[in-house]
Amino acid sequence: MICAVIQTSFLGDMILTTPLIERLSREGEVHVVATPVNAALLANHPAVTSVIVYDKRKTDSGLGGLRRVAARLRATGATTAYMAQGSWRTAALARLAGVHSVGFNRSAGRWLYSRRVEYRTDWHHAQRLWALANAPHDAEPAEPEARRPSLYPGADDNARVTALLEAAGIGAGEALIAMAPGSVWATKRWPSYDALAGELTARLPHSRIVVLGASGDAPLAAAISVAVHRRGGPPVVDATGKLSLLGSAALLSRCAVLVTNDSAPLHLASAMNTPTIALFGPTVPSMGFGPLADQRVTLGRDELTCRPCSAHGGQACPLGHWRCMRDLRAHAVGEAMARMSRPS
Repeated sequence: MICAVIQTSFLGDMILTTPLIERLSREGEVHVVATPVNAALLANHPAVTSVIVYDKRKTDSGLGGLRRVAARLRATGATTAYMAQGSWRTAALARLAGVHSVGFNRSAGRWLYSRRVEYRTDWHHAQRLWALANAPHDAEPAEPEARRPSLYPGADDNARVTALLEAAGIGAGEALIAMAPGSVWATKRWPSYDALAGELTARLPHSRIVVLGASGDAPLAAAISVAVHRRGGPPVVDATGKLSLLGSAALLSRCAVLVTNDSAPLHLASAMNTPTIALFGPTVPSMGFGPLADQRVTLGRDELTCRPCSAHGGQACPLGHWRCMRDLRAHAVGEAMARMSRPS
């Protein structure tokens, strides 16, 4: 069997698509259509035969670009495309490539699909995607860990992490606490990472904090560094903008825990099975995008009736108070971390 998986959505969505890719690879070749950013996540992945890069915003924009990518997809010999991203554009891509398409019954492009699969709102998204490749009676929900995503950092990714840690003077006995304070959605960014870092400096004096994120998250890392310095703690390792996505995954594999917003690092940690404390504000875990590591905690202000306010969060609180994040205290997050580290 030769098939394709089309996933041109966010980073987290691509990570959560890897269980579907692995499932399909048991039966033959799997070619993946991905954005340039998402394609980097699939480097070294043993279940992926090839990646077709679809730069839908730039070089492959418009009908001409759609036709070019469709020709590349057709050349793989794939007979079926699994629509992990459900827009009209990706549905048209499969149609132009002349392949059968399987997607969700709630997707925008569903009218062009050859077969439609129920979109289960009560399942984790990794499970929903995995079910695209299975008949309904074979797609019952499993334990979340059974649908854990997978990534494969390469030797260069690991070497860069080693160099970063050695330059920071990280000793063999120092535990690493990772923080990922950024998000493209402003309302998802918990504003108290600096307060948490200051508190952890007193609680865990033999641990080092490392901050992950894009280069634009450097000011957030700087605020965390200032808070730790004021409490007399060791220097924070600022990895923002210094590692690739797979490099960040490699770094997370060496961390004792990650504290993160509802953003891509949460899913990187799931793939590396790094203990995770996920902070949810405008979104909620029941939407299907919570952590999948063996050790995981989700925190949020469940008493607020305005949650969730949107599918992705936004740039400003619709009600102006942003209590879903403002009222989530650093002490509560620190307590969750302490409970996670206690022997069961």
